Amino acid sequence: MQIQMVTFSEAKAGNAPGEWQDGASGGVVGDATGTARFIVVDGATGAYDPLRWVDQLVTSFAPADGPRLQPAAMRAWFAQMQDQWAAGVRVFDSIIEERKFSEVGSFATLLAFEITGLGGPEPLWRAVALGDTVLLHVRAGRLIATFPPLGPEDFGTLPDGVHTLRSSLDRMTERLLTGAGVLAAGDYLFAATDAMAHWILRAIGRDEKKVWATLGNLAHPDVFARFVEDQRREQDGASRMKNDDVTLMRLRMLADQPSFLLACR
Repeated sequence: MQIQMVTFSEAKAGNAPGEWQDGASGGVVGDATGTARFIVVDGATGAYDPLRWVDQLVTSFAPADGPRLQPAAMRAWFAQMQDQWAAGVRVFDSIIEERKFSEVGSFATLLAFEITGLGGPEPLWRAVALGDTVLLHVRAGRLIATFPPLGPEDFGTLPDGVHTLRSSLDRMTERLLTGAGVLAAGDYLFAATDAMAHWILRAIGRDEKKVWATLGNLAHPDVFARFVEDQRREQDGASRMKNDDVTLMRLRMLADQPSFLLACR
């Protein structure tokens, strides 16, 4: 079985594209019959240098030698990321900046997953998560799994995530969630940061078939940008999508077509 992948992103309205503070990466590692690894993270606005923290997490996780999706291995990776983060800071512009680095640090929600058994009839997805970046497994136009198992009412609170402060290591390990599922040809996996995930989970309650048709047919970043702009627009005093950085990774399982990677930014 092969994987068709596309990633769409859109910065918060009013921000430049380079100010997008999410991150996403992934693809097949090794030979095509093996494993594919993916990561989507959402950096916290107001944290210390969230762009560097997001880039560090994404760059470190996706390769074949990235961490295994087991609590002990993820804990070791968290600690490694914290050490690398601390070692990368040399000069601060002010005492305030130095205090923000040491007392606040940086933070990002995390969804990391892999697909194994690509050479067989029923590949498996396995995932770990901290926070409200969500994996949605869709089959024949129906949502069959949400990981983490969040509902529309579960957004808007302070989420879990990967923090740069060593004092957070135990909590991150304890709060890490794991999930898994069996894939079939034609299935979709959508990985979405919080604003997009919240929109999806609300919208499928009104017209699930239309939601998956819309997201499954997105084919160009300009189309995605117009879609996000429309959903952010206020109607009856409220917008349908929160004005935040948005990322949507879409994977489709294919039985007989060549795999390829298309990344839209």
